Amino acid sequence: MKIIQRHYLKEFSKLYLIVVLGLSFTFSLVDLMNKINDFGPGRPSFDSLLLYAGLSLPQYLVYLMPMAALISGLFVFGQAGRRKETTAIKASGGSIRALLMPFVFSGIVLSLAGFLLSEFVVPDFSGRAHKLRDSLAGKQNILSFKEGTVWLKAKGAIVKIGLFLPDKSVIKEVSIMKMNEYMLTERIEAESADWRPLPGSPDASFSAGETGATRGGTWYLTGVTDYDIDAGTVTHYRELRTDSIEPPEVFREDMQKPDEMNVRELAAYTKRLKKAGFKNTKLIVDIHSRISYPLINAIMLVLGIALATSGASGSGLITAAIGIFISLLYWVGYTACLSMGYAGIFPPIVAAWSMPALFGSITLYLFGRIPE
Repeated sequence: MKIIQRHYLKEFSKLYLIVVLGLSFTFSLVDLMNKINDFGPGRPSFDSLLLYAGLSLPQYLVYLMPMAALISGLFVFGQAGRRKETTAIKASGGSIRALLMPFVFSGIVLSLAGFLLSEFVVPDFSGRAHKLRDSLAGKQNILSFKEGTVWLKAKGAIVKIGLFLPDKSVIKEVSIMKMNEYMLTERIEAESADWRPLPGSPDASFSAGETGATRGGTWYLTGVTDYDIDAGTVTHYRELRTDSIEPPEVFREDMQKPDEMNVRELAAYTKRLKKAGFKNTKLIVDIHSRISYPLINAIMLVLGIALATSGASGSGLITAAIGIFISLLYWVGYTACLSMGYAGIFPPIVAAWSMPALFGSITLYLFGRIPE
């Protein structure tokens, strides 16, 4: 039995690597082609374009691992069934479920690998891809982020923002450090700031570096303490206007995306938002989904071999079509649940875990009904 198990594991591993790497590379190239017109201003070299495709690869790997596991499991054991190999194993007194147990453990390993990729590799590579995309598009990156804290390079100043609330156009814990060529000349500390569009302005058109009325609005600081180092004075203001901070759209465009943060960073950012009195349901759903999505690797692998050993597969093309259909069915249901979670219709835990629970239950049922 062990020799047969090793044979099927070898066949599965080869096919799985071909499918997952081939699909991921194809999707990353398609993504590159879709964005290549935006890269004209940066006049990118071939190496830069290839680097961008490579940085996008881990994200597609995480997305496509479940589909590859399902298709590979369906194909390998579908072929074994057509060659009557599983029939021969049963006739000789062997147990099909015992034969398949190494694949159950392989599914668990794939789920763990998917989680580790999404937690440690994808955020780093996505952040690098974001910076490279801006560079290739000729866009100057003036922001940097860490767990929601924003550092902004302004003209003659460095701005630290403790928390940006994109839905409210509000920022918290603001520090503006104005400098001359050699030293710090003034430091402004504010509890918060809110963006106020100019009367009659749509607050839509601007470019980085614009100030005042040309941006369609401006920031007003509240709870302000102004340390004028040159004059040696400290002044308090209830409210103070500033042009040192870019418009909200700059933050929204360049803000660190959830896929550029791991679960720990997402949780820390969510906690800071909650402490500031704001609840971001989308981030809570994203935290749950970051944990639930890798689990589908094990579910899809076991589902594939359960369907194949029950005879629910055909030729290579039919097997691939079945695998793609089931994967798309899961993906549509999963994204629909996440969308309802984002909208507050479903609680975050239901939004992220309902589809894995449903498909997991179906998989357990089918695996238990594998004919011996």
